[in-house]
Amino acid sequence: MEQDFFQNIFWPDIGQALLDTLAMLSGSLLLTLILGIALGVLLFLTDRGQISESLLANRLLGVFVNILRSIPFVILLIVMIPLTLWMMGTSLGVAGAIPPLVAGAAPFYARLVEAALREIPRSTIEAAQAMGASRLQIVGKILLPEALPGLVSGATVTAIALVSFTAMAGVVGAGGLGDLAIRYGYQRFQADVMLVTVVLLVLLVQCIQWCGDWLARRLDHR
Repeated sequence: MEQDFFQNIFWPDIGQALLDTLAMLSGSLLLTLILGIALGVLLFLTDRGQISESLLANRLLGVFVNILRSIPFVILLIVMIPLTLWMMGTSLGVAGAIPPLVAGAAPFYARLVEAALREIPRSTIEAAQAMGASRLQIVGKILLPEALPGLVSGATVTAIALVSFTAMAGVVGAGGLGDLAIRYGYQRFQADVMLVTVVLLVLLVQCIQWCGDWLARRLDHR
C-alpha cells in the first residue's frame, strides 16, 4: 500500500529540486539582506527628526518601497521577465528566479529594518552625536549593533517568505520544489509528489524559524 502510494516518487528529482530551492533561497536572501538593510537605514535616517532628515527623499523612497511591496509576487515574476533576461541572460531556472525574489523581498525586509531601528532610544543616538560620532559611525557602531536581534528576527520572517516565493516561482519554470509540485503534483495529479514537496517545505520553514529564534535570543542582551 505504501509502495503504491509513493510509486511516482523519483528521489533524485526530489533531491535536485530541494537543492535548487536552497540555492534560490540562499542567493536571494543574501542580496535581500544587503539591499533591505540599506533601504531600511535610509528610510530611518531621512525620516522626520533623524540625523539625516530629508522628508522629500524619505517620501520618495517610501513610495518606491510600498509600490514593490504592493505587487503580488506572481505578477512581479511576469512583469520582471524582460529585466531578468537583461540581467541574468535567462528568465528560467535558479538564476532567473533570483532578481524577482530579491525585488519582492527586499522592500519587505527594509520595513522590518526600519521598525527595528525605531526601537533604539533616541537618547542613545544623541549621546553618540554629543561624543562627535559621524553618521557612518552612528550607523555602524550604534544603530545596527543595537538593532541586531530585531534584524535577525526580521531576516527570519523574510527567509520564510522567500521559501513561499520560491515555491510560487515554479509557475514560470524557476525549478525547485514549487516547480516539482506544480508540474507533477498538480498538473499530473500525483498526490504523492505533492505530499513530499509540501512536507519538505514545511520542514525547511521550521528549520529556518528555529535557527532564527535561537540566534535572536543569543544576540539579545536586554
